[in-house]
Amino acid sequence: MRCVVQRVSRARVTVDGKETGAIGKGLLVYVGVGKSDDDTHIATLAEKVYRLRVFEDEAGKMALDVAQVGGGVLVISQFTLYGDVRRGRRPSFDGALEPVEAERLYARFLQALRSLGATVASGVFRAMMAVESVNDGPVTILVDTNRAF
Repeated sequence: MRCVVQRVSRARVTVDGKETGAIGKGLLVYVGVGKSDDDTHIATLAEKVYRLRVFEDEAGKMALDVAQVGGGVLVISQFTLYGDVRRGRRPSFDGALEPVEAERLYARFLQALRSLGATVASGVFRAMMAVESVNDGPVTILVDTNRAF
């Protein structure tokens, strides 16, 4: 699984003009599920994302996680994180997992975050979404369960 994690002061997602999720201070997390992913990756990824120390402490160091600052997590499914442009300019999404199983793993990821204590909001799997965010920093971190980066 791949995540792009952004520290935000606020973020929201709408589908067909209706808000499906919003947070104030916290993490905006784009999640892609790849063909090599399975249930064994869920807990590790959720723990990694939730415990990322990307918020500043009183000394100005990135030493606090989202729970320590009372923030929320907005999770957006995004298969395009598996877009491969090594062979040209048009992305190939061959590395993305098929939608039925990807949706199941995405839902398990949301549940794993909640079980850690996270306040979680989300988009709608496979929907066209409008995501708005105010990046704080900006701070953007890439996480991959296969350690591709």
